[in-house]
Amino acid sequence: MKKKSIVRQSFAALIGILLSVTTRLSAQTSVSTIHFIDYQRSIPKISDLLNRKEDTLIKQFREKGLAWPAKYVYIRSFKYDSQLEVWVKNAREEKYKLFKTYKVCALAGTLGPKRMQGDYQVPEGFYYINEFKPRSEYHLSLGLNYPNASDRILSDSSQPGGDIYIHGSCVTTGCIPITDAQIEELYILAAHAKDMGEDFIPVHIFPVNFNNARSVEYLNKYLQTFSEYTPFAKSMRSAFYYFEKYREVPFVMVNGKGEYVTEDVSPDAEVKIANVEPEKSQKKPPVTATHVSRPQRVNPVKEDDLAKVVDKLPVYPGGNEAFQGFLNQLSKDGLKDLDQGQSKAFVMVEYVIDPEGKPVYAKVIRGGNENMNEKIEDAFLGMPQWSPASRLGKNVAIRLKQTVMIGAD
Repeated sequence: MKKKSIVRQSFAALIGILLSVTTRLSAQTSVSTIHFIDYQRSIPKISDLLNRKEDTLIKQFREKGLAWPAKYVYIRSFKYDSQLEVWVKNAREEKYKLFKTYKVCALAGTLGPKRMQGDYQVPEGFYYINEFKPRSEYHLSLGLNYPNASDRILSDSSQPGGDIYIHGSCVTTGCIPITDAQIEELYILAAHAKDMGEDFIPVHIFPVNFNNARSVEYLNKYLQTFSEYTPFAKSMRSAFYYFEKYREVPFVMVNGKGEYVTEDVSPDAEVKIANVEPEKSQKKPPVTATHVSRPQRVNPVKEDDLAKVVDKLPVYPGGNEAFQGFLNQLSKDGLKDLDQGQSKAFVMVEYVIDPEGKPVYAKVIRGGNENMNEKIEDAFLGMPQWSPASRLGKNVAIRLKQTVMIGAD
């Protein structure tokens, strides 16, 4: 009898243990099955965004013959071309299809990878989204894993920099800025892909679009001065053409020197990335007064005096929101200067803020027409005084680039 009692007690204890374990496992399971998209919906800002935009995205996918939502998203951006492409697919064995190309609003720095904090340089290389930031100063932000394995070897060991995002607000911050409407779409696409298991959404940032002959020509001219950048540019080109050939994200490794190693894939047409001989100087015919509507502006700040690295970026009076208001006004004012039949235009402006915070140089380097560009340059030169950039406690001059969108987005 005593033996049976012991057995019953042991059995009861075992049942208690099993119930306890089951309860813990159930709790763990309930936590682990909370979907990422459901978590995003719990954020009021994102819940409102999904309610407003998801149906529109579904319609766009349907019109392009794409299945919603995309299980895999691939993003590639082209620095010089100011473009950001969004590619999607729904099965691992499928080929990627282009969903949309966004215009990047601003360009900081020059061609080449980011190598230290404060160099105001947009990275180049192979990254992935590692942060969703709904409460962003720039509307919404998607963080990139800079510095990556290559950057940690080749960049400044103590201050490589960080906080690189694709974000909204369409203003220069040293990241990859697009419009608020565009970052809303991209945020939703990325959130759904992550929810379905794509934990590492690839983002590849190239110096140029290698299918654009003019962009490649610019890159080759750049390599005349910065020949040490050539191996890096060639590895980026190989990765670009791997995707062009197979419509698959290339497999990229980093060797002991921090260099990217990819399969060498050449374009179908001959596209050279190499050091080229400097162009022979040619005498240009003098420009007469009939060819220009006003005196040619010259940058009063010498190239050597322009900061390549800063500790603090210049700030428009009133901050980014006020600068966005300035750009919005330019967009409205420029409508009347659009060419006949043209509904919108993208104009890239290069401008210099001097050590006192004064805008002292502005030049349209791409887009627009003569009348529109003249007014935009005048507007940038007429901006109020900024809080200047600084380096090591000293105010410095800096060159910036900004895209002005004329007309509807």
